Amino acid sequence: MIEIKNVTKKYGETIALNDVSFKINDGEIFAFIGHNGAGKTTLIKSMVGIHDFDMGDIIINGKSIKDDPIACKKDMAFVADNPELYENMKAIDFINFICDMYDVNEDMRNKNIHKYAKLFEIEDNLNDTIDSFSHGMKQKVALIAALVHEPKILVMDEPFVGLDPKAVFDVKKIMNEMVKEGKIVFFSTHILDVAEKLCSKVAIIKEGKLIKTGSMKDIKGDKSLEKVFLDLEG
Repeated sequence: MIEIKNVTKKYGETIALNDVSFKINDGEIFAFIGHNGAGKTTLIKSMVGIHDFDMGDIIINGKSIKDDPIACKKDMAFVADNPELYENMKAIDFINFICDMYDVNEDMRNKNIHKYAKLFEIEDNLNDTIDSFSHGMKQKVALIAALVHEPKILVMDEPFVGLDPKAVFDVKKIMNEMVKEGKIVFFSTHILDVAEKLCSKVAIIKEGKLIKTGSMKDIKGDKSLEKVFLDLEG
């Protein structure tokens, strides 16, 4: 479970997150939506321990990201909207570096690297340096590095940007498989029809303030998620 408890984050006089609270239960795909600059990335980076925040707390499987960040991070994987990789490394070396950080044993890493490299069709590119890759290829490397240690919680910021249609399909399939195992998938997106079809829960943020959260069914009623979002945005 993830608990966001009254989280407030300021940049000078600007309030990026304003007393944000909600819960994400095990076995849920949770969509986080809002316009550009609404606070989505700020909250996501606070959840995964990249950003500090001024008030409140974020609890990851019973542990505070403030008090015990390493234990929290062991349960999570994060895929950023713009993959931040060591571009002078070969793809396989970067993935193995992440495996080393998470103490992934040899059998698990070999199995999962092969599984996901084959799925994302980059087996023949693993020995190429990351700086030679397109945005979509870098996103695939980031996804493999995130999935290879079999995280309990997968957090993604705009995960479908730059991916080809097959890779988008494969990522959605992986997300569904994870929640069937009782894991959590939390992601931001501007692709509202995908969120509507894929997610069980949704939170909508505007100007740093949470304006709606709940089950997808309850939030959208007999409307589309797109229509609800546009109405709330005014």
